[in-house]
Amino acid sequence: MAIALEHPTAEPENGSPTPVAPGIHWLRMPLPFSLDHINLWLIDDGARTTLIDSGIAQEDVRECWRALFAGRLRERPAKQLIVSHFHPDHVGLAGWLCAELGIEAWSTEGEWDMAQLARDNGHPERLEACADFLRGHGADPVTIDGFAVLMRQYGKNVGPLPSTYRRIRDGDAITIDGREWRVIVGTGHSPEHACLHCPDLNVLISGDMVLPRISTNIAVMHNQPRANPLRDYLDSLRRLRALPTDCLVLPSHGLPFRGLHARIDDLIAHHDARFEECVDACATPITAVQMVPIMFRRELDPFQRALATGEALAHFHYLADDGRLRRDTLDGVTVFAQNN
Repeated sequence: MAIALEHPTAEPENGSPTPVAPGIHWLRMPLPFSLDHINLWLIDDGARTTLIDSGIAQEDVRECWRALFAGRLRERPAKQLIVSHFHPDHVGLAGWLCAELGIEAWSTEGEWDMAQLARDNGHPERLEACADFLRGHGADPVTIDGFAVLMRQYGKNVGPLPSTYRRIRDGDAITIDGREWRVIVGTGHSPEHACLHCPDLNVLISGDMVLPRISTNIAVMHNQPRANPLRDYLDSLRRLRALPTDCLVLPSHGLPFRGLHARIDDLIAHHDARFEECVDACATPITAVQMVPIMFRRELDPFQRALATGEALAHFHYLADDGRLRRDTLDGVTVFAQNN
């Protein structure tokens, strides 16, 4: 059961910076999906501003930024852009912002390389490799088309990236306005997702690693067909649990909150329940595609179904690697069954 979190701040209007902690402003930007927003962060940095994430490469988001160029970022110019990870809503406008503002992008190497790679996702060879992967897990043409849409959208929603960047690593200390922010790399959701923790302010910028209401998408993708991203993600959550439970968490979606330990425990319990659900469903052999309507008891559009298939497979891989399920192949399709 979801726990009650403390939300100290109401949500702002899109494009309107709202103070959320000393020297930190919450900037909400629109998204063209069922998840209709992303939270970005502006941190006072002396006479300048450090930006955290960029928003998606769409014109309404650019318009919000242009208003900031003429307002807050004219009074306190941008100094640098820190990108948490490679997903379009986080890195989409990185190149444009860096060019417009004359600033440098900071990122982990894994995220930067993946962003460069993913901009070519619409290439026919990659689309066919993805289709083959999905067919091998029982996908029908509608699900395959949903994945193709997802892959093609990346290049539409992420503009050209800067030609150079500054690499950050797990454990690095970044000084912003005289305070130390520690880089904490999380895995599972993406290759090297950068969270930022400031002990002086007792603030964690969690990105997509810890969200207040929804669970982070953890999916197996075609380029790593035997990956176990859910184990990586749960290990990362346990690392974050070492931070103070009363720190203010600034997530990429939803409201800022306090109650970090309770939320992490709730997320772990959520996946534990899903594991049991998967084991029960595998009393007879089933595919990841067949698991989707069991795990997600609502109507899904093709985009959501694409993500859900990868998430079902992530749970299956965790359980298979743990010895609780086994993999079999029937007529070229992978099925999972209880390992009796």
